[in-house]
Amino acid sequence: MDIQALLLSLQLAAIVCLALLVIGLPIAYWIAFSPWRWKFLVESVVALPLVLPPTVLGFYVLIALGARSPIGQAWSGVFGQGLAFSFEGLVIASILYSLPFAVQPFAAAFSQMDRGLMEAAALLGASRLRTFVQIIVPLSLNGIVTGIVLSFAHTLGEFGVVMMVGGNLPGETRTVSVAIYDDVQALEYARANTTAFALVLFSVAVLVVVYALNRRVWQVAPRT
Repeated sequence: MDIQALLLSLQLAAIVCLALLVIGLPIAYWIAFSPWRWKFLVESVVALPLVLPPTVLGFYVLIALGARSPIGQAWSGVFGQGLAFSFEGLVIASILYSLPFAVQPFAAAFSQMDRGLMEAAALLGASRLRTFVQIIVPLSLNGIVTGIVLSFAHTLGEFGVVMMVGGNLPGETRTVSVAIYDDVQALEYARANTTAFALVLFSVAVLVVVYALNRRVWQVAPRT
């Protein structure tokens, strides 16, 4: 098993999860509570990575972050290096690719909120931010955790976007999925099997956590 690639993938997934928590919660809040009749257009854009081939998304992200793009030129001017084929570029691409896996569970949890509680908080003088932090987030914790777990797992196993935007630079952009691909290409099937089986176990664990949260199996049954 390529430990360096695994650690890089874990680092990437952790950063992406933190970024999606910051970015995804406001988007999900707006989707759940906005009265705008055309908000389905925003929902469609957010969900686009679910149906768009990873290579297509990766290609357009690569163009957007390339050396000739305004974003790439601005980044290069400030940091002295390009975004394409870098770890920072992988982070941006992974955030876009995993966005619906975080936003949709967040929004679904927010939509199930009892609006009466929010109205009561408003009548008591609570601001929207205080209501969100002290009422909405605690009561939507299951959906928030589900979104975090799914986005982490999705980022950990992504391949197409990683190859298009990051390439295969050891220690920089070579993730665990790329390492498996390289081992298969080199006919190192035993090594590829070890890494792949580890990801299978991790994926099963993720699904167990998600379904356990959704069914609330951790709750203690009331005594009769």
